Amino acid sequence: MSRRRWFERQFELGLPLDAFPDIVERVRGTPARLEERVGQLPSPLLASRLDDQWSIQENVGHLLDLEPLWSGRVADLLEGKPDLREADLQNRKTHEAGHNERRVQELLRAFRKARMSMVGQLEALTDQQLALTSRHPRLRQPMSVVDLCFLVAEHDDHHLARITEVLARMRNALA
Repeated sequence: MSRRRWFERQFELGLPLDAFPDIVERVRGTPARLEERVGQLPSPLLASRLDDQWSIQENVGHLLDLEPLWSGRVADLLEGKPDLREADLQNRKTHEAGHNERRVQELLRAFRKARMSMVGQLEALTDQQLALTSRHPRLRQPMSVVDLCFLVAEHDDHHLARITEVLARMRNALA
């Protein structure tokens, strides 16, 4: 089954404030789902690449690499900036990070720490803060903190699905 490309996706934003508790649970749950999915896999499998695409471990590292972007965008919203900071659409940080040379447990721990820090920050926000908006640079539409959390959850799920796809293809290749 073919998958949707991330940069081709569009999102319906303008989510209601009462969607926040459900969405933030998805954001909070990603470290556990990621740990369960990859935590016990052997290193050679984690670092193997298919079709010159990111390995499972590089997908994990990419999620970690984006945590400063997500936290920074929350800060942009709270500061009332008209536009959210831009992402590096070439993902240079991930390409240059050498995630396959690290232990996956280190990446998972660092991701959990960064994500839980952001979740703590999110849970301390008031309804007024959750409703603040700034324009997303690529999507060219206003985005609230609730919308940003939805985007983060969708991005997490996108990479979890990619990890599942890579794992299935590798297991099929070995069968």
